[in-house]
Amino acid sequence: MQNNMKSFKQRDGFQGEKLISLPDNIWQKAIKENPILSHLYITHIGYFPKAAYHFRKRKNGCADNIFIYCMRGKGWYTINDKRFEVRPNEFFIIPATKEPLTYGADENDPWTIYWIHFSGNDMDTFNKSFDIGLLDGPQQIAYNEKGLDLWHSMYQNLEMGYGKENITKANLCLYHFVSSFLYPDININEKKQVEKDSITNTITYMRSKLAEKLTLEDLALMNDLSPSHFSLLFKKSTGMAPLDYFIHLKLQQACLQLLTSEVKVKNIAADLGYDDPYYFSRLFKKYIKMSPLQYRFSPPSKSS
Repeated sequence: MQNNMKSFKQRDGFQGEKLISLPDNIWQKAIKENPILSHLYITHIGYFPKAAYHFRKRKNGCADNIFIYCMRGKGWYTINDKRFEVRPNEFFIIPATKEPLTYGADENDPWTIYWIHFSGNDMDTFNKSFDIGLLDGPQQIAYNEKGLDLWHSMYQNLEMGYGKENITKANLCLYHFVSSFLYPDININEKKQVEKDSITNTITYMRSKLAEKLTLEDLALMNDLSPSHFSLLFKKSTGMAPLDYFIHLKLQQACLQLLTSEVKVKNIAADLGYDDPYYFSRLFKKYIKMSPLQYRFSPPSKSS
């Protein structure tokens, strides 16, 4: 039985499939004519409906990014010895790698997939810029009608030939296509929405407590999260650690008071929860790059 299963494994050739592989010389010519295309370009594009026995093994990884969007059915992929299960309405991107890869359809409920291989002159930087990691795993997404429209546009342009206009139009769609998955218009993941709301509520709470001293533990407890998890979510959302953000809000308020009132620096410090005015002044200078009094009498000029 095992031998029979092996004989049925196939890379492509599924009924109703669509598949285009662009020869290297096509891209070399296109990039020579328009160097901008070298930043990101399609190397292979396909659609495999109900791809029973689909199986692909890449002992030396793949020089391209591999994108797969599972519409129906199930599948899986492995990177080294780590296995990921893929379900309907999930997509994944495997960044260009030399690690061994294997992927294929579920035996009992084979996947229907839209897929693209894409590359560029600096894929490492591209993947780091968009936080595309080797072990990210599948991501859930709502039915991505916009992404599918873009896929069909790319495929149709390439299907019509490899002229300069077709190649360029397909490639410009690629950026929008990837964006439609990384930044979907509708996020049905309720957990992510709850996390977003908790960050907004935390910032509102911080603004109401500028005169107090908050700890990371206080803020995490308020959100029923561990300090490390809360800190990670907060930084991902705002770009700053929670307590750094709290300091930022305090200093923002201090700047406002320095410019619009004659309140003494030590009183402003006290109003913001700093008992030691000298510590406050050092903190202010560290972040604002000038002392509170310098800011009051010579505030930074706004750029025109």
